[in-house]
Amino acid sequence: MAAELKEREEQLTDLEEWTTYQEEQKAEIEERSISHTGLWPSVSVKQVNTEAHLRPLSATMGRMHSRGKGISASALPYKRTPPSWLKINSQDVEDSICKFAKKGMTPSQIGVILRDSHGIAQVKSVTGSKILRILKAHGLAPEISEDLYHLIKKAVAIRKHLERNRKDKDSKFRLILVESRIHRLARYYKKTKKLPPVWKYESTTASTLVA
Repeated sequence: MAAELKEREEQLTDLEEWTTYQEEQKAEIEERSISHTGLWPSVSVKQVNTEAHLRPLSATMGRMHSRGKGISASALPYKRTPPSWLKINSQDVEDSICKFAKKGMTPSQIGVILRDSHGIAQVKSVTGSKILRILKAHGLAPEISEDLYHLIKKAVAIRKHLERNRKDKDSKFRLILVESRIHRLARYYKKTKKLPPVWKYESTTASTLVA
């Protein structure tokens, strides 16, 4: 009887030691989690996890067809008025935009020239309107949006490559992804009435759109 009691006491002691060990390990894991977040020890892990859901989407949103996070972005100046050293007026800027558009330049190319050659960082701060709005007002806006245009241009280039390299399976896969983005973007522009409802992307006639 005494031997059984002694064995029972040893089992209980082992159980208590095991429970204590588990609690210590749990506390250590919580401390490590909090130290990685850079918060004070008074903040619980539950609070840390809750605050993670309140972060802006730009910090966690991934790209559609790649592993990038898409965090990079330009930092616009806080001041929205034209700088004091800028001597050009809004009418001259509009005339320059129209002149470049007649040469066949896209809105982004016009913006780069105005920034690098004329010192105009933001057209909107000088004229009150963006480049595309100015082009629309003068009837010089491109027929299809610039982002859609460049996607179609990329798809045409991949198809030309596949005509010469029919066994390039990776390019075939990339073409599927690019055309998927074209259809997705076209659907959005039809919904917002920036494209006519009968507009349709066709691979056979796509080269005429970017010629």
